[in-house]
Amino acid sequence: MGRNNGGFSGAGLRRVRDVLARHVDSGRIPGVVALVGRGDETHVEALGTMSHDGGAPMRRDTVFRMASTSKPVSVAAAMVLLDECRLRLDDLVEQWLPELANRQVLQRIDGPLDETVPAKRPITVRDVLTSTFGLGMDVTALGTPIMNAVFEQGLTPDLPMPMPEPDEWLRRLGTLPLMHQPGERWHYHIASDLLGVLVARVTGRPFEDFLRERVFEPLGMADTGFHVPADRIDRLPNLYAPDPQTGEFHVWDEAAGGRWSKPPVFPGGGGGLVSTVDDYHAYFRMLLDHGVHGSERILSRPAVELMTTNRLTPEQNAARTAMALDNVHLSYGQGQHGGWGFGMAVRTYRGDYAPVGQFGWDGGSGATAYADPANGLTGILLTQVGMSVPHSARLIHDFWTTVYQAIED
Repeated sequence: MGRNNGGFSGAGLRRVRDVLARHVDSGRIPGVVALVGRGDETHVEALGTMSHDGGAPMRRDTVFRMASTSKPVSVAAAMVLLDECRLRLDDLVEQWLPELANRQVLQRIDGPLDETVPAKRPITVRDVLTSTFGLGMDVTALGTPIMNAVFEQGLTPDLPMPMPEPDEWLRRLGTLPLMHQPGERWHYHIASDLLGVLVARVTGRPFEDFLRERVFEPLGMADTGFHVPADRIDRLPNLYAPDPQTGEFHVWDEAAGGRWSKPPVFPGGGGGLVSTVDDYHAYFRMLLDHGVHGSERILSRPAVELMTTNRLTPEQNAARTAMALDNVHLSYGQGQHGGWGFGMAVRTYRGDYAPVGQFGWDGGSGATAYADPANGLTGILLTQVGMSVPHSARLIHDFWTTVYQAIED
């Protein structure tokens, strides 16, 4: 099944294109750029327009907001530090993040913030990398005092408070109790942002500078970063959050003058990146190639194996399973993979056309990026329609269904 037994069938690639075109022609998805790669073969489709009312066409080099699809990429900065022994998996994070020493833990997830017990142990680097340090976005606990506090403190992007700069963000995080004991339970998102603060503290450099120097530049990811420079802003479409009732296209983020038009106060590893299909392809190909890009090693082979294989026990994974299966109206079926590595989902059972071992993640901005070692396959699809409605999620599902049919061995 290796990388070299041919790539895709012509009929299969036509089906991929036809399904993408059907979504664009429906009027629900203004434009899409998709890439499939296998071995030395790469196939790109750019369909539709940058704006919902026409205008410039989508192009291969269109820049997109990656949203949570940032998570699998930003985690590489921490893996560089593990490889260099500047971090160890079971180091206590409080030596760099003293704000997180001496944690208190809620007695129950929906209880008042002052009904706590002491943490049984300190938070480790491993807890942060596996998203099990004790805090996160729990869509099964919306409306609880702890989730309300997370939103009110500006600890997540643009809900409803803007995120403060990293030191202030961490100070606020340190005022809250944990939802669960360290290492006990997977929680979504906040660990990926915390990772960036940790990397910055360990290296004494801004997270974005370290990530650019050690990951983006060696991989040739020239269009990837936490904002879009003025001379490229015309390559960024507006991001839409359609009205769930009427389907009307509301602009959630303008390109010019919007959230990504200047460097952010908080460079969020959890959802802050912008990129292109080719940049993401370079990154995921490096993972498939066990950490090597061309003649250069970016990450060690064992680092890649740790990132891209399941790190969670069934007990730790309970919240993740609930998010995937019990909140289908929120995630539209995204996230039903079974496992989680570092910063990304890992498929541990076959629930759709993709085999066990596939790894990657999806973004609420209408983005998906996965690689599949069994088939030597990468797939990336990017659009500008946020998941306030299920349209981009359904496009993503159909993309993967057709991609797997296009494999020809």
